[in-house]
Amino acid sequence: MSESYEYVPHPLLRRRVRDVASGSEGELMAVVNENVSDSVVYERWMELAYIRGASGREWSTVVANVESAAK
Repeated sequence: MSESYEYVPHPLLRRRVRDVASGSEGELMAVVNENVSDSVVYERWMELAYIRGASGREWSTVVANVESAAK
């Protein structure tokens, strides 16, 4: 089994973004290609965006849900 994650460059890193799935806004902290499988036999990789809100709490969402919050 390979590494369970790897960092991916993204043009919106360290910028204010909106998670369209939740409607929440925050700073894009990282984009990670992560193995989200719960099986050793079958790997399922997904690009996840980690966003930090104003409260300091972070959440993850699929990268396709991230858009710039700049007006």
